Amino acid sequence: MKLYNSYTQQVEDFVPMEAGKVNMYVCGPTVYNDPHIGNARPIVVFDTLYKTFEALGYNVTYASNYTDVDDKIIKKAIEENKTEKEITDRYIESYKQVRKDLGARNPDYTPRVTETMDKIIHFIDELVQNGSAYVVDQDVYFRVNSDSHYGELSHQKVDDLLVGARIDENDKKENPLDFTLWKKTDQGIQWDSPWGKGRPGWHTECVVMIQDVFKKPAIDIHGGGLDLKFPHHENEMAQARQTCNSTLANTWIHNGMINVGKDKVKMSKSLGNVMQAKDLIEEFGGPACRWMMISTHYRAPLTISETVLENAQKEISKIQKPMSQAKFQLCLADKFDLNALKDEASWKTFIEAMEDDLNTPNAISALQSTVKEMNQLLRKRELDYDKLNQLFASISGMLYVLGIDLEFHQPSEEDKQLYCNWKQAVCNKDYATADECRAKLMELGLI
Repeated sequence: MKLYNSYTQQVEDFVPMEAGKVNMYVCGPTVYNDPHIGNARPIVVFDTLYKTFEALGYNVTYASNYTDVDDKIIKKAIEENKTEKEITDRYIESYKQVRKDLGARNPDYTPRVTETMDKIIHFIDELVQNGSAYVVDQDVYFRVNSDSHYGELSHQKVDDLLVGARIDENDKKENPLDFTLWKKTDQGIQWDSPWGKGRPGWHTECVVMIQDVFKKPAIDIHGGGLDLKFPHHENEMAQARQTCNSTLANTWIHNGMINVGKDKVKMSKSLGNVMQAKDLIEEFGGPACRWMMISTHYRAPLTISETVLENAQKEISKIQKPMSQAKFQLCLADKFDLNALKDEASWKTFIEAMEDDLNTPNAISALQSTVKEMNQLLRKRELDYDKLNQLFASISGMLYVLGIDLEFHQPSEEDKQLYCNWKQAVCNKDYATADECRAKLMELGLI
């Protein structure tokens, strides 16, 4: 398996810390609203990576958090006269539904910030005690100058860095790049700490949850959207270095951002072009939305448009129909084998594409070539049932790894009888009956 490591800026051979096992953590959402399609992209990317590792025989432990304390959450709770937990529970369920609709499994661990607070406070105190953080008026800031390697993940020099998103320049800081670990507050949910009542800063939470879930200072893979590389992931790495001399992860993976429409305009709230994931799923279906996302390499920008999604629906139908027909023919002959081995050549081509830094466009090409081979086989007068079973198994495996969850018509005894009636009517030159049977079989997608 080869993966692009954002830290080294190279495609590298993936070597797990422990043979046969992969520990992976992906930064999850701040749950104050329904997920937009940009939130859905890392769900799809890292679920696909998970399933690829699984297909290669690895035992994967996958964690992704929910940030359930934030100013936006508190603001919404006040506006709706509800508790923060009522707000976050609602939107966590919304994320779970989108994940399910997109054919993604739930991570093995989904820690919440509010459930990890004691450990977060202890971690911040450790940074204060070792001089990597300082307290000003009950706020706690990380001292960026304490980390001589700061900027290595985002490949920027400290002297050249501009103050980025979520970094507030104020008079309290020693350095404008220093970031908040703990903020005092008298509004909304808060916790007692050695520095006074407040809540944690965003950049600290995932470091603590990674170490809490995996019980080790570093893991194999840490991922998220490209927008998280700086400052969020840079700040996470800095804290890990100052507490346990660790880069937190051996491989850092970031998926590209979302563009919208034929003009490929970046999706952003300020432009008012944010697309809700549930709306696109309702209109085009979960499999089509996922197909659209994996049709572009995960590191490249993804352009979303109605045309792209309609094309995704068409590509899926080109798979669904021959798979239903193949299953029907196998069942008619009582040859359908759930335990059939995959077609070796097609599966090899597919999995080699997935091993090449998750090259889903090439993997889709391998899938489509295999479907074409199945179509050719189905058109032959004498069917090779062993080969048909192998192709069916191979395509099913490819669809599983890609996360395209399709339902194929389960042939019934009535369907089989309808097929026999059609063939008999043709033999009897009863063309009216034959046409009627054929139309029904075509409607079911069985011929």
